[in-house]
Amino acid sequence: MTRLARPLTRLAFAGLLAAAATAHAAGYQPPRNGFGQPDLQGVWTNASLTSLQRPAMFKSLTLTEAEAAALEKRRAAARATQDRPTDPNSGAPPAGADPGGYNASWTDPGVSLGRIGGQVRTSWIVEPANGQLPYSTAGHAAYVEALRKARNSWDGPENRPLGERCILGFGSTAGPPMLNVLYNNNYQIVQSKDSVAILVEMNHDARIVRLTDRKHLPDYIRPWMGDSVGWWEGDTLVVETTNFNPGESLRPYFSNSILLSSHAKVTERFTRASPTQILYRFEVDDPATYSQVWKAEMPLNATKGPVYEYACHEGNYALPGILAGARKADHDGTKIEAVDVSGG
Repeated sequence: MTRLARPLTRLAFAGLLAAAATAHAAGYQPPRNGFGQPDLQGVWTNASLTSLQRPAMFKSLTLTEAEAAALEKRRAAARATQDRPTDPNSGAPPAGADPGGYNASWTDPGVSLGRIGGQVRTSWIVEPANGQLPYSTAGHAAYVEALRKARNSWDGPENRPLGERCILGFGSTAGPPMLNVLYNNNYQIVQSKDSVAILVEMNHDARIVRLTDRKHLPDYIRPWMGDSVGWWEGDTLVVETTNFNPGESLRPYFSNSILLSSHAKVTERFTRASPTQILYRFEVDDPATYSQVWKAEMPLNATKGPVYEYACHEGNYALPGILAGARKADHDGTKIEAVDVSGG
């Protein structure tokens, strides 16, 4: 199925997706580890041209392979152009203009759209059916205000985004939910009898999921990436995360930007769908920010390891440079133009 012949109700649409996911995994028996659990261990990537929200150019959840191939070809051509060496005769950029950042050789966003069960996906969000984040009026206002603050606060490092401070990766790459960004989209999963560890390549984040009980930490304890507890439902690992740190509410990264209140609950489901893919599904329940629970699914595809060290603090010239520039602007009495912090 590449197009929906007629509109579906939300309930019918959700049922259709659940059936597709079940059919995708049907007949596949995942390998077991020494504890008898489905083996999710290995190095996986969510690098993809597909993003969390559906771009306006797409009108449905899926594309045909021909449509996908044409889009992937255009993206490859654009990347090749971006990767060309700088013209040595071009001269310096105009004074005050953006000199540009690193070229495409330093990025690794993926070269193809995401595919689940043989379907090419135009967004990770599957509910709402329009593929858009269902912000409430108050939630969207909070998102805009959080972006405004991040773009205009240079008083000290505490006000800068977490990625600049080398605390968590850009966007929501650390999760949950774990979303793809411009580079370093690799994850290593390691299992023991009582826990699952997810190592995130971007900014060397490591999340520990407890399998011993479903009781969360006291409300006043709010670690980075929240508090994750998990359990097995058949061959699916279910992970519930609460107790988010208020400092990671804004997770800016272009169309994968999200805002989560500190009282959000994220439920993830990891199902080994084939020798080379984990079906990663998640839902976000955050009444303070969204008008409904929203759901998404993406493939985690097997990739070669190892996951290399992400030495963020070493050579982190951006943060002291930003703050030093702000102090000079204070001294000179000049106004700093707002910068876009939605990217990596």
